[in-house]
Amino acid sequence: MRVIFILLVGLCLVTGCVSQDQIRPIGTQKTLIIAHRGASAIAPEHTIIAYEIAQQAGVDYIEIDLQMTKDGVLVAMHDEKVDRTTDGTGFVKEYTLRELKQLNAGNWFNEAYPDLANKEFEYEEVPTLEDIFLHFGDDVNYYIELKSPPIYEGMEEKLLALLKRYDLIREGNDLPKVIVESFNEDSLTNFHALEPALPLIQLFSFKEKAALSVSDYERLKTYASGIGVNIKLVDREFIHEAQLNDLQVHLFTIKTELDMKNAFNLDANGIFVDSPALSELKEGS
Repeated sequence: MRVIFILLVGLCLVTGCVSQDQIRPIGTQKTLIIAHRGASAIAPEHTIIAYEIAQQAGVDYIEIDLQMTKDGVLVAMHDEKVDRTTDGTGFVKEYTLRELKQLNAGNWFNEAYPDLANKEFEYEEVPTLEDIFLHFGDDVNYYIELKSPPIYEGMEEKLLALLKRYDLIREGNDLPKVIVESFNEDSLTNFHALEPALPLIQLFSFKEKAALSVSDYERLKTYASGIGVNIKLVDREFIHEAQLNDLQVHLFTIKTELDMKNAFNLDANGIFVDSPALSELKEGS
């Protein structure tokens, strides 16, 4: 029995086994720039062209919110309903993929923001997560949010299957290739049980100044690599406390240059930006 144990320990040392209790750190000292829904300030959110603009700007991650179609396909969309960002109406879950692909996902942006209108946007459709993986491959890092998982049975398993199919459960050059986030704790703990090798970010929607208890931190450290919070509700003391508890802090959502400077001054580990131009600002500038 002792020989078997020694062999198993040796195998893990060689292959890099990750136990279910081990949390994957996001091993970087730089402040991560995350393109919120792609370059959503200047292009229709969650479209291939919005992600391309973000990629060209050199962001660290493109953020992808996930919903699921009637026939069980993961698609990039923030809202549970298609009304705001397409020419359709109703819930994503009521559409088959074929039906969803008939909707226009770009014209709404041209109508809402005529000063930023672009003819290329008129041809954008709702991309599946697989469309995005096929288009960008290894050229970007992915920051993926499980939206409304209680209404989509098997969402976590479907995401994991796609990540495995495209060999994305691994590190990039100096960063994890994929980070998964959600406001839903049950979804993240379920995902951690399925695949402990991926770093997870627990999102919070505080209604007032952000605060976490000792028991909150102890629970978070069993599955999460970090937390995501609204920049308007945090201070340096909260961020440093979280970091002392081995949790990175990623702030949403940065819309102005002043917001960006504040985020750097707060010592955040990651920053969600609507405009890729903000990523050009230097820390402390």
